[in-house]
Amino acid sequence: MFEHFFADPRTILMGVITGLVFGFLLQKGGVTRYNVIVNQFRFRDFTVLKTMLTAIVVGAVGVYAMLQLGMIKGLSVKSAELAMNAGGGLVFGVGMVLLGYCPGTALAAVGQGSRDAAVGIAGALVGAAVYAEAYPWLARVVEPMWKFGKVTFADVTHVSPWWFIAGLAAFAVGLFVLLEKRERRAAVA
Repeated sequence: MFEHFFADPRTILMGVITGLVFGFLLQKGGVTRYNVIVNQFRFRDFTVLKTMLTAIVVGAVGVYAMLQLGMIKGLSVKSAELAMNAGGGLVFGVGMVLLGYCPGTALAAVGQGSRDAAVGIAGALVGAAVYAEAYPWLARVVEPMWKFGKVTFADVTHVSPWWFIAGLAAFAVGLFVLLEKRERRAAVA
């Protein structure tokens, strides 16, 4: 039953190293602090937005570059189930606002000694158990709504994914410039 449960030691080591680097960068970026995340939702601190957009653009460039260089064989695209995504996003967002952390930043915050984040992790585990119990109903009733299968914007539009990445990067840079101007004005006032 558990013969494929654990990966080979090299893969586990790479996962541990990646997790440590990710947690370190989250902590150094300031997104493991309660006030930073809550103030994102109050539109007072845009550190989280900047961090996420940067990660998305860098990740997209990395994934599609590796794909084109033959370093990976293909993309493992999840099915676009928009009703399930909207519901999950709502639960995730409410939990993030109430707790002041997302799952990744909560784990990093526990690593730096934040006890309140540990309570949130316990709550996330309870939420995962509730979801597991509710899944048969969700799969029958909610999942079929707005289900589009395994598609990407590039598949739907027949446009190179690099155009979407370039557009996203341009949007991110433009947004960063606007946010910097807003933050400078707020600091002066």
